[in-house]
Amino acid sequence: MAVADSLNKRKKMMLWSGIIILLAIVVLPMSGYLVTGFNESQQQSAEPTNPRADTWRQVRRGNEGYTAVTGQEANELIQGSGESWRQVRNGPMATYGSWFLGFVLVAILAFYTMRGQVKLTHPRTGETVERWTLNERRLHWTTAVLFILLTITGLSLLYGRAVLIPLLGYPGFSAYATVAKFMHNTLGPVFMIALFGILIKFFRHNFFNKVDLEWFKAFGGMVGDNHPSAGRMNGGEKVWYWALATAGVALCFSGLVLDFPNFGQEREVIQLAHVIHLSTALMLIAFSFGHIYIGTIGTEGALEGMTTGQVDVAWAEQHHDLWLQEMRDQQAGQSRSKTD
Repeated sequence: MAVADSLNKRKKMMLWSGIIILLAIVVLPMSGYLVTGFNESQQQSAEPTNPRADTWRQVRRGNEGYTAVTGQEANELIQGSGESWRQVRNGPMATYGSWFLGFVLVAILAFYTMRGQVKLTHPRTGETVERWTLNERRLHWTTAVLFILLTITGLSLLYGRAVLIPLLGYPGFSAYATVAKFMHNTLGPVFMIALFGILIKFFRHNFFNKVDLEWFKAFGGMVGDNHPSAGRMNGGEKVWYWALATAGVALCFSGLVLDFPNFGQEREVIQLAHVIHLSTALMLIAFSFGHIYIGTIGTEGALEGMTTGQVDVAWAEQHHDLWLQEMRDQQAGQSRSKTD
């Protein structure tokens, strides 16, 4: 008993130490931004007034002049919000986005190190039940592959200057960025069609109920030995679905604004769409890390359902017992109707 208490205390100490370290990793860059901004403001107040500042301020106001070039916003010499957007995109969003994704990956690794894989509590029966049909699996893997390709190309364009130029050089990165940009812009609308197919296909299975509340209280069976009841979709799968239905839809529509910039939208609209596109993309990438982890190494037998379509009855009984009972009731009803 004393040994068990000692191990539990050690695990708690390791967990809290990891949390404190990860919080420090996130907070320190933010403090760096604050210190840098304070120093810059102090330097600016100490510097003598620049006689050209008033001229530059007038230019930044966005007052329109005259130009022989025709087109939308052609008479505006400098669009002040463009520089603000660039600073936000290359500064806080890119920096904190990388810390956010890194934090999620480290947290998942730490959890796996302490918890390990969620094993089946009962031996496999050898009897299987269909979890996903062939068309459902095709739809899932099409969407998943497109999401991965868009993630790789999108992050390459966001962090390419800092990460890829030192590795590939300017000519190499230029060639890669041309291909990545073309793939990203072309595959984006295809992903949108696949995503809407998933949202429509599984809409009726993803309404929350009291069973999901109990599922969340038990942390989905990821902590402890008892696994809560669940229907065809458990609480975690429903959260992932509604993340796709909200952030995913915002990601797609903002991507269309960026993909087709000549449909009359002004530059401020495009800049806002880019901020929405980038923030929702980072959120969904982080969500996908957890989704991929639970569906692969995190849970024994979960990946089999999406590769073969079949899951062992022991797996279904442990993770989706209410759905399994529903399937059995349907089969029993079909058998009775045939005999009658």
